[in-house]
Amino acid sequence: MQTPHYPTTDNFLEALLKSQKMRLGEVFSDPEQYRLQVIFTRIDRDVAQAPHFTEYRYGVSPDTYFYPASTVKLPAAALALEKLRDLHVPGLDRTTPMFTEPLPDINTGVDSDLSAATGLPSVGHYIKKIFLTSDNDAFNRLYELIGQEVFNRRLWEMGYDRVQIRHRVGLPLYEEANRHTNAVLFRVGEQVFYRQAAQHSSLAFSARTDFAGNSHYNHLDQLEPYPMNFSHRNKLPLADLHHILCSIIFPEAVTKRQRFRLTSKDYSFLYRCMSQYPEESTDPRYNPKQYHQAYTRFLLFGGSRHSRIPTDIRIFNKPGWAYGFLTDTAYIVDFANGTEFLLSASIFVNTTGILGDDQQAFEKTGKPFLRTLGEVIYEAEKARPKAVLPDLSRFRFINDEKISD
Repeated sequence: MQTPHYPTTDNFLEALLKSQKMRLGEVFSDPEQYRLQVIFTRIDRDVAQAPHFTEYRYGVSPDTYFYPASTVKLPAAALALEKLRDLHVPGLDRTTPMFTEPLPDINTGVDSDLSAATGLPSVGHYIKKIFLTSDNDAFNRLYELIGQEVFNRRLWEMGYDRVQIRHRVGLPLYEEANRHTNAVLFRVGEQVFYRQAAQHSSLAFSARTDFAGNSHYNHLDQLEPYPMNFSHRNKLPLADLHHILCSIIFPEAVTKRQRFRLTSKDYSFLYRCMSQYPEESTDPRYNPKQYHQAYTRFLLFGGSRHSRIPTDIRIFNKPGWAYGFLTDTAYIVDFANGTEFLLSASIFVNTTGILGDDQQAFEKTGKPFLRTLGEVIYEAEKARPKAVLPDLSRFRFINDEKISD
């Protein structure tokens, strides 16, 4: 079993990006201001189709903080499926209805999900919503199922010891509140498969001093005239996010320590969810005018509603955007040309110093940069001769096809 090559000292990526400096524009011209980080993994297959990786990095120090926003939902999806496997409860799977009890003053309960064909919430349905539209509540319910302490200890155990997953997303909760997670019940009719009591995490996190901006809007939409303190917020370094994606896409090519405890059916389910467009989903269904094809495809397509993604290209990814930080991690394949690569990038697009007023910067600066960055890497990889073309058949899916357990 091969251990991925992390990283290389070759300056290929830097040279390639510099050759496209005019296309890459203002972000590439001032990488420190934009806290630019790029990680690109080239994939070569041997005659047995085993992948061999060469990793390239560009940008500011990997110790430079970026707020991961919704990218934390990627490991949450894998860990939620892993938890179901680890429980070893006969009949319990990702389709089993999952009910969440309310936790007073912290988060509400869930006893139905009108977006589901069954009208009931489940781990599988939450994972679909996470990748189709980056649904915040779906992540929060998986965070509650996994538990803050298990979430972090499991990632640390896998070698990601700089990660700190400390809070739900989209809720104005203080640090102590996020240590508490709701009770959960898996039940079909009167048959209870598993009951998990409300939990409290006593996990000790290492101290940090992470700040950004000069001022920021709080959850009451009031302007606070000082930098935003991210020291108690989620932390997921780009290299760790990139390697988590690699371990999901290529579990057979990483060490046992780096691998999630998932079955081939779990991985197939994740691949379908990660690559599916909102318009292809029949459960749940979305308004294509709001959730268009490229809604969460930033690398290569810029999240543009005007983009139509060619049928031979699929992107398995998870982006995140908040407080001026814009990130995407993606495995991009072109079935027609036998092209595949892993690409992750993070930028801080806020130039006004006021965090929370960033939407225009995301649209004007951030997403166009990620689109161009993806194009530059894609064009180079498409043109690169390969001794062995990859067999990409396991990454092909047809709309909302069923994947059984």
